[in-house]
Amino acid sequence: MTLTNIQGTTTIGAKTLVRVRPRGFCAGVVRAVDIVELALEAYGSPVYVHHEIVHNRYVVDQLRGRGAIFVETIGEVPVGAVLVFSAHGVPPRVRTEAKERNLRVIDATCPLVTKVHLEALKFAREGRTLILIGHRDHQEIVGTSGEAPEQTIVVGTVEEVDNLQVPDPSRLAFLTQTTLSLYDTQEIVARLRQKFPLIVGPASDDICYATQNRQEAVEALTREVELILVVGSANSSNSNRLVEVAQRAGVAARLIEDSNDIDAAALEGVKSIGLTAGASAPEVLVEQVSQRLSGFGFTNHRDLDLIREDVRFTLPAELAAKLGRAAN
Repeated sequence: MTLTNIQGTTTIGAKTLVRVRPRGFCAGVVRAVDIVELALEAYGSPVYVHHEIVHNRYVVDQLRGRGAIFVETIGEVPVGAVLVFSAHGVPPRVRTEAKERNLRVIDATCPLVTKVHLEALKFAREGRTLILIGHRDHQEIVGTSGEAPEQTIVVGTVEEVDNLQVPDPSRLAFLTQTTLSLYDTQEIVARLRQKFPLIVGPASDDICYATQNRQEAVEALTREVELILVVGSANSSNSNRLVEVAQRAGVAARLIEDSNDIDAAALEGVKSIGLTAGASAPEVLVEQVSQRLSGFGFTNHRDLDLIREDVRFTLPAELAAKLGRAAN
């Protein structure tokens, strides 16, 4: 990890805004949004998207304005139409339904989520009961648990682990949602290992690099400011976890959708604010929040750059071929 402080314009007596990096779009979100935009370019409007492509209202609204239609069920998609699977992944039954309707499917599932699906299949084929750590109603968990529903148990807390009953304690495996709190997940995994000593896990952590990096950045930010604002939608798991990281460190934190969500009353008496964004929140929203905070007197702007990210994911081969470009 490298640490670089870049000072902005300083005004004597002004309040301070510290913007931390990394923040905002991760490689999986960039890829998913690009896929919808390029599908619209390649096939024309409409292009259907199964669930929100990423959990951010601004992004979804922008794509809807360009001709994307977001649906909750495959039955809403006309036979033969173009359908994009969201970054969160889908269970196998959804893929089967799409095939039965002769849909032209483009898979925008984050490759790191796909990794968890493959791990779930591997453990299921070994005859293990799979303990899936995550939020059971989240689309990513719905998709992963669908790989082996009869063998999968979802847990979200240490207390749920304490109450857990399994068919064979010697044939267990665990996996995690990619957007969880590092702290909470470590506690749950530790309790699983304590209760079920023979449980096995993935070869590498399932929590994605971007989630980890943003949580570590917020933890560093808590040592710099009195209040942290996290730009992200309420249904964004990784954005909510950033709020929790700050609060666990004893710093007040709030999740805001955009600049309109800034509560002037909450800024009273505050001299320093930290600003970050969840992995599905675009930079334009960060800029708008920064401008509004300047209007509240936070005109000393400083960037705290912590971790350099250079991860890129390739486009699906079928889309790249349609556009006549290399997949990468």
